[in-house]
Amino acid sequence: MAAAAAVTNGSGPRDVIEPAIGGRWRFWLAAAAVFLLVLWLLNDILLPFVVGMVVAYFLDPVVVRLQRLGLSRTMATTAVTVVAVLLSVGIAMAILPPLFGQLQALIVKAPEYVVKAALRIQPLLEPLLARLGLQPLSVQDLQSQAAQWAGKAFAIAGGVAGGVAQGGVAIINLLGLLFITPVVTFYLLRDWEKILAAVDSGLPLDHADTIRKLARESDSAIAGYVRGQALVCLCLGSIYAIGLSLVGLQFGLVIGLVAGAISFIPFVGTFVGAVMAIGMALAQFPPEWMGVVKVAAVFLFGQVLEGNVLSPKLVGDRVGLHPVWIMFALLAGGSLFGFVGILVAVPTAAIFGVIVRHLLRRYRESAIYRGEQSG
Repeated sequence: MAAAAAVTNGSGPRDVIEPAIGGRWRFWLAAAAVFLLVLWLLNDILLPFVVGMVVAYFLDPVVVRLQRLGLSRTMATTAVTVVAVLLSVGIAMAILPPLFGQLQALIVKAPEYVVKAALRIQPLLEPLLARLGLQPLSVQDLQSQAAQWAGKAFAIAGGVAGGVAQGGVAIINLLGLLFITPVVTFYLLRDWEKILAAVDSGLPLDHADTIRKLARESDSAIAGYVRGQALVCLCLGSIYAIGLSLVGLQFGLVIGLVAGAISFIPFVGTFVGAVMAIGMALAQFPPEWMGVVKVAAVFLFGQVLEGNVLSPKLVGDRVGLHPVWIMFALLAGGSLFGFVGILVAVPTAAIFGVIVRHLLRRYRESAIYRGEQSG
């Protein structure tokens, strides 16, 4: 009777299904909008929790391996968390004091080194400036520009320090990183499987298999890039810091760690690291040019090792994240959510890329792409 009435009224099952689909889309769009709004409102206090989540994601494979050796989930989580905290504290106590000392001295002496480096390369630039019709900078101009840069650096550092001293949110985030992040990491690691099971049980039944497939692909992309790239940055930072210090480059520890840390930004990290290292070498070593050659050799060794060993072995080419897409994600995440946005930018970009590839596959299988007549 209902079917007959539907036919009589000119309506059918499709007319009932289409409003349901439209309502579902509206529901998920509204849920996504609310989620983004909550993230934006709570951005100032999310840092300890996001860091804890990232650390838990990194350490979960270690916990799983300990479970396979016979430990319970709680015991494995406790052991991994304690070791991670002790290692973090030990590394911080060993690196931070000399790092801050070198960083402070570098800011103070930056104008002098900028002038020295500029004077080294000025004879090479003079013919180019003459062809372009530009006036070469004098020593006084270089010193004036370097002093202005140093003043801006001190002003920025003072503003950051003042904001940290006066801003309650910054202090809360700092205390949260020290005390809340280990607790968050522990509980997330311990209940990781339960959390995944709870999320899985809430998936829409008619799309659960597709969502699980996309989740596995996203996890593979995130694990392949984020975990792998973090190890690449750690290895490069260690190589640069140790190598530049051994060849006698002043502030080699700071420059090496910074060059390694920003290596996760494609091309930009390599360029900035090379400019910093070789620029400092030009200011320090000549007329003994062998020191400059040694610094360039350290950096070249790191790049060759990254391109031929570290990135292929630790990251691989199965991730499917284009460098331009990564840079856009980092800039967008930092602009919208600050440091928290930078932390989640690449995982979000990986998930978005998986979803886009899935939609493209569905599009190529559809009648819209094939040009088939429907009905």
